[in-house]
Amino acid sequence: MKSTFFIISALLAQSAFAGFRQEKTDSSLKLFDSDILITEYRTDHHLPYLYPLVGPTGVGLTRNFPMKKNVEGEQPDHPHHRSFWFTHGDVNGHDFWHSKDHKSNIVHKSFGKSKGGTFSVNLEWQQDKEVILKETRTYKLSKPNEKSLAIEVHSTLTAATEVKFGDTKEGSFALRVSPTLRHEGKVAKGHIANSEGQIDKDAWGKRARWVSYYGPDSSDKNVTITMMDHPSNHNHPTFWHARTYGLLTANPFGEKSFTKKGNGNFTLKKGDSLTQKYGLFMQSGTFKKDSVEKAYQAFAK
Repeated sequence: MKSTFFIISALLAQSAFAGFRQEKTDSSLKLFDSDILITEYRTDHHLPYLYPLVGPTGVGLTRNFPMKKNVEGEQPDHPHHRSFWFTHGDVNGHDFWHSKDHKSNIVHKSFGKSKGGTFSVNLEWQQDKEVILKETRTYKLSKPNEKSLAIEVHSTLTAATEVKFGDTKEGSFALRVSPTLRHEGKVAKGHIANSEGQIDKDAWGKRARWVSYYGPDSSDKNVTITMMDHPSNHNHPTFWHARTYGLLTANPFGEKSFTKKGNGNFTLKKGDSLTQKYGLFMQSGTFKKDSVEKAYQAFAK
């Protein structure tokens, strides 16, 4: 059996931050930096997600809806967009992105080892309660310095049967930023930039090594949040479903959906796994391309 690893990694941290502590139940886990809630692993939807996601400026950097409704400046669109999550819109023809029929679910089974800023979970991708993928995922949060936050997620995704990830724009490693970081919208003040020099709406559907959302957070402090695609990844540099209304996803399986040519379908035989590495890095201050590129090069080693 071929065995590899599915890794989402948000910049390999130079050192773990000793101040993190956990509060855990059977189906959720909160991570605190001293007494400040940084994030919570939640399983109250058709898939697990992290919310809130409090960055180095001290406020949440992802949208509150639909977890919290009627927040000023937020639009109640796309209720399946839940802060920071991973899924795909075509897995053996089933829609794990929307799951409108409530039959395509990523089910939390149990927690593994958990300590400080690190915790592991065991998951099953189920279609109508039939397991098609098994996943072990490890999250690691760290603070390389007081102006940044890194999240590293290691995920082993193994096919319980032959599995095809279909070519669709709806996927995969996803983030929905807070309203002020958007480029378009009622209170939008943000911008998008990628490694190839494309900005704002021109970054959608393009290949890039990294993509940043940057601008003022809800407290009007400047912040940059960057997702990175590792050189070893399948279909690197990946395509990006980067929307000006606040959605950012790295999608290794979308190709024709973005370019109208080619085919991004990817098949895992029963028992096989896939290795991917992604970085999520949040840093306070104004966007500086050289600074982001330096962080990317450190991540890419």
